[in-house]
Amino acid sequence: MSLVAQDPGETPDLSFVRKLPVTQAAIEYARSRHGEQRRAADGAPFLLHLVEVASLLDRSGYPDRVVAAAVLHDVLEDTETDPFDLRSQFGSEVCELVAVVSDDPAVSDEDERKSETRERVRQAGGYAPAVYAADKVSKVRELRILIARGMQPEEARIRHRRYRESLVMLDQALPDTRLVELLRFELEALERLPPEPEGD
Repeated sequence: MSLVAQDPGETPDLSFVRKLPVTQAAIEYARSRHGEQRRAADGAPFLLHLVEVASLLDRSGYPDRVVAAAVLHDVLEDTETDPFDLRSQFGSEVCELVAVVSDDPAVSDEDERKSETRERVRQAGGYAPAVYAADKVSKVRELRILIARGMQPEEARIRHRRYRESLVMLDQALPDTRLVELLRFELEALERLPPEPEGD
């Protein structure tokens, strides 16, 4: 189930979290932290992206704490959340997983920042590549919408190249896994069947 195509005003389907108490708490925490943030692709609540990433991990059989980390994967990067608060709420494992997949704001060049995050995820291993992979699946789906809505071709090319570089890393870190194959499928679909700009 892709959550990307939902109506921007819809509440995401959260039925998968019924047996995931840590993830339920993470959704409420993320909702309060991300507040009124919207997804650039379609103006939907940013929470929709977080729930999509979490649902990809849940459907791939990852445990509750990893699905919860997926919900929280942008709180350190995109909100004023203090890592100590995150740790006190969800424990060291979840906090460290979120920190590993978060871009380092101290790296000013965007390409270098993305490369540094990829390498950190690769070195960390464990569950970090899975959370990272699920995020990239969602991001490639969003890129399709952004291209259709008129994103500048050069910006689309840069993002596509970064997602391809992520796939190369993930092929090594998570070989022959559902999430990596899904990312490969989304990238190949984007390349072979690129979206037509709206209005054409």
